[in-house]
Amino acid sequence: MKRLRNFLKLPLRPRDRYADIAPEDIFLDSSNLPKFDRNQFEGRLEKPISSSVPLYLGVFFLFVGLVFVFRLFSLQIVEGKTYAQKSENNRLRHTLIFSERGVVYDRNKVELAWNSIHPNNPDFSLREYTSLPGLSHLLGYLKYPSKDSDGFYYQETFDGREGVERAYDVLLGGANGLKITETDALGAVQSESVIEPPVRGRSLSLSVDSAIQSKLYEIIRETAGNVGFRAGSGLIMDVQTGEMLALASYPEYSSAVLTGGDSEQIRNYVNNPYTPFLNRAVAGLYTPGSIVKPFLALAALNEQIISPEKQILSTGSISIPNPYAPGQSSVFKDWKAHGWVDMRHALAVSSDVYFYEIGGGFEDQQGLGIQRIDEYMKKFGFGEETGIDLPHEETGLIPTPQWKEETFNGEAWRVGDTYNTAIGQYSVQVTPIQIVRAIAAIANEGMLLRPKIVSEGKIESTSLNIPSEYFTIVKEGMRMAVTEGTAQGLSVPFVKVAAKTGTAELGVAKQYVNSWIVGFFPFDVPRYAFAVVMERGPVTNLIGGAYVMRQLLDWMNAHTPEYFEAKPAN
Repeated sequence: MKRLRNFLKLPLRPRDRYADIAPEDIFLDSSNLPKFDRNQFEGRLEKPISSSVPLYLGVFFLFVGLVFVFRLFSLQIVEGKTYAQKSENNRLRHTLIFSERGVVYDRNKVELAWNSIHPNNPDFSLREYTSLPGLSHLLGYLKYPSKDSDGFYYQETFDGREGVERAYDVLLGGANGLKITETDALGAVQSESVIEPPVRGRSLSLSVDSAIQSKLYEIIRETAGNVGFRAGSGLIMDVQTGEMLALASYPEYSSAVLTGGDSEQIRNYVNNPYTPFLNRAVAGLYTPGSIVKPFLALAALNEQIISPEKQILSTGSISIPNPYAPGQSSVFKDWKAHGWVDMRHALAVSSDVYFYEIGGGFEDQQGLGIQRIDEYMKKFGFGEETGIDLPHEETGLIPTPQWKEETFNGEAWRVGDTYNTAIGQYSVQVTPIQIVRAIAAIANEGMLLRPKIVSEGKIESTSLNIPSEYFTIVKEGMRMAVTEGTAQGLSVPFVKVAAKTGTAELGVAKQYVNSWIVGFFPFDVPRYAFAVVMERGPVTNLIGGAYVMRQLLDWMNAHTPEYFEAKPAN
């Protein structure tokens, strides 16, 4: 048949065209499949591209094009102004103009804190402080504006940390200004324009006489070093206005060191066991001892529990039955036997027995009792802040039965506690600023003033509503302490001084004392009250607060006698 077809040249049918292909030529040998290079399309069947693929690609590229056009429209048209401004700001930079801080003067216009320009610090002036000792606690110190590594200020103001710098920070600081600086591509300044001028800080005149305060500090420092006191404080206050003439605290830090950031010296301050950072004038808490007796005398007179002429016998002690040991007595000693003393003499010689009896009562003598003692001590400003314009003022403590019960696990109050409170012992704690304020209220006969260190503003006072004749009796007793009693060291010919001494015993063995002297001058027309405390000295020492005040009075007589005049100096 095949031959016949070839002979006749007849065309083959499709199925006959591949008749000679063997089955093994049609199917791949699966055993050889791994030998094919699939990346070269060996062993793979080729298929034609689908007609839908170009359509999908066209849609995709159209979408990308629309997004690009939309974003371009947004950048150029919608947000064009914003980006243009940012671009301009890259060339125009806003720069702070730091304000000049106000200068601090004393009452005589002596500069205590001022500003100076240093070439290594072109942005703002640096703070300078007086080299006079004894003024750092009063002035305080600053923290300068701070900037990051890129030169941008993240703290844009001076930060007053203590003293006047902190109390009057806003007033002294003023307000920073602002300028626009134009720079080129390399950052070089092309021009500057002030858009907000800075407001200079306001200067302050303090009521303090820097010469007197510095001298008082030096005397306290020398006395402490020579005798063995740990620290001390001294204050002088105008009894009519509340203005502080002096406010010294020893030891102290340096305002310049803390402002400048001398880390080694600051570390020495931190490690100093005598706490130079503590402003003892307003935050030092002290056992007062006998300097509270004038206030107890006024309370007793005002409550009419004793007449000023009535005498009480001091044989050196009093004894009362011990309720916890039947048949035994509790003995409360005087520092010496004074014999018969009335109120004026009791203040002059500082009789403990006299004030035990008017404080807690004894035999037929009625006592104030702890509630009235607490009431009158608070009336004179103890146990609360005075309101002085300095930071960190402490309130102190006048112990009461409630306080003792809460502090000592329900322990009852005893009459012996009242006795010890009446002579400024037990747990009584006061600050020097409270004491000088209360003494000023005695000197001016009943006006409790708010102390201040800036010579401006109105006088703030509270009337104690105690008859002036009672103040006269107490003032006469304090004058007698100078003429014939415990404060004779202040008997000077150039000014009449009234005073009261105090020796507060410290420690279980009572081997240390706080030595106080408080008072006012001139006696006839009082102008200034004072308080000096020498902190934690040896009990055997006879030199203390009275010695410090005597040295200061002698110096003032030679250098500032105007403060002893009966009428205020102009």
